[in-house]
Amino acid sequence: MKTGSAAMYKYLLCLFFLFFSFSANALEIEGVSIPEAINTDLQLNGAGIRSKFFFKIYIAELYLEHPSTKSQEILDTPGRKRMTMHILYDEVGKEKLIDGWNDGFEGNLNPDQLKALSPRIKQFNELFITVHEGEEIILDYTPDTGTTITIAGNNKGAIQGADFNRALLSIWLGDTPVGDDLRDSLLGIE
Repeated sequence: MKTGSAAMYKYLLCLFFLFFSFSANALEIEGVSIPEAINTDLQLNGAGIRSKFFFKIYIAELYLEHPSTKSQEILDTPGRKRMTMHILYDEVGKEKLIDGWNDGFEGNLNPDQLKALSPRIKQFNELFITVHEGEEIILDYTPDTGTTITIAGNNKGAIQGADFNRALLSIWLGDTPVGDDLRDSLLGIE
């Protein structure tokens, strides 16, 4: 083999292995491709399915600037965070979403915290609409902006405060999460 041909062969072999290593590491849940990173600063911490009464409702994906397998560490660590909910169910009504948020807040906040956050929880709930299969709800936290809510590609607004985002993420990661299995998946320990 000539030197040029050997170099080309090695180059093509490297491309082949590189392509298949990325394909092998790509995460897919229910036919939905889950990115392992968003931009350059957020890494996939974990992903899983939220089910209720045997129905698959959504895929939850947790992206963190500082990945961790510990709930409290995630809730307490400053930095960017994103929760993505990819809807699997035909339709989830606005009222069902709001009821779910309220149950999650009430289950994971003490009465004083709930009272202090009540105006922002109300503001958050008012941003929601009915969602359909294939649509996404993105809850994107940045320290300067707060939690930006994007539904089906439309920016609905932002809720200020690290305390609000901590309360919101506790719905999945707190002492009374929407599901223990989902919490473990989001923590990357399942």
